[in-house]
Amino acid sequence: MKYRSLPGTNLTVSEVGFGVWSVATKWWGVTDVELGKRLLRSAYEDYGITLFDTADVYGNGLGETILKDALGDIRDKVVIATKFGYDIYNLPGERKGHSELPQNWSREHIRHACEQSLKRLGTDYIDFYQLHNPRIEAVMSEEIHDTLEELKKEGKIREYGAAMGPDIGWRDESIAALKRPGYAAIQIINNILEQDPARDLFPVADEEKRALIVRVPHASGLLDGTYDPQKHFDKSDHRSHRPIEWMNAGVEVVKEMEAQGLFDGKERTIGQLAIQFSLYRPSVVSVLPNITTEANLKEFALASEVPPLTDAEAKIIEDLWVGGYNKRLEQHMSNSQNKPTPVLHVQ
Repeated sequence: MKYRSLPGTNLTVSEVGFGVWSVATKWWGVTDVELGKRLLRSAYEDYGITLFDTADVYGNGLGETILKDALGDIRDKVVIATKFGYDIYNLPGERKGHSELPQNWSREHIRHACEQSLKRLGTDYIDFYQLHNPRIEAVMSEEIHDTLEELKKEGKIREYGAAMGPDIGWRDESIAALKRPGYAAIQIINNILEQDPARDLFPVADEEKRALIVRVPHASGLLDGTYDPQKHFDKSDHRSHRPIEWMNAGVEVVKEMEAQGLFDGKERTIGQLAIQFSLYRPSVVSVLPNITTEANLKEFALASEVPPLTDAEAKIIEDLWVGGYNKRLEQHMSNSQNKPTPVLHVQ
């Protein structure tokens, strides 16, 4: 495993991190909590993964308590990132599907959420505390900024930033956060099949010397070899919300990349190529794949050790995107009455 540092901070993280949502919610197929704990422990002990990204909303706290159970005795050896903003403490009723929960950005809620996260994590500090899917008003809020600075001075958090959400149009929010003093990093969606608006953010991150953390590198299974066009997903699975036209277009793109020799399954799998695609950008410090089995834990963790993307390979993907396969995805959707559905509201 290779490691990268967040500019301007004392935080160093593994190039491949662990998105705890995959073992703390029912949206990714892991319902066995003990399996989740084993995967988390193995990620650190066997593969050197040190960044574990969770949120208070994952499993209504399970995403944090599972980290305490799995890694509590090695707390000082790992970097824990968690999130706040969704009010899981005053829900009006049972949540329906993947619908977005109410948000609360008040000073009182932030402090309460932080204290509750610390208790669930069994720690006295959070390494990286993130606004969860903030709108522009939250990114620019002085009250939120001041509260986070207070928590940092008190030693309850080391650094803070934001995890940008799919359903709210997060380009402007991301640029604002990258330019705002205090934000050490932002977490974004980026993959070979979903390159916008991330492409607009890389030059800003480079200029501002800020870090990016990437999630959804495998585009709902299209870029890790697990998607089967003949398979129908259970409604609880997040992929059931993806329009079939978009998924089919993605299958065509994967075939084209294989024909271009970008992966062969030996020196580099398609799943590892997908991770290296984001790591090619110097501002990206870590990528968070969806880990659900021991097999993909091994494959994805070892992506840090396979040959990185060359300039020539990056140019092939760039030319494919600019030259038409982004338009092909759009064309597939234009033939459908559906619109592309972002992966999750609260991931």
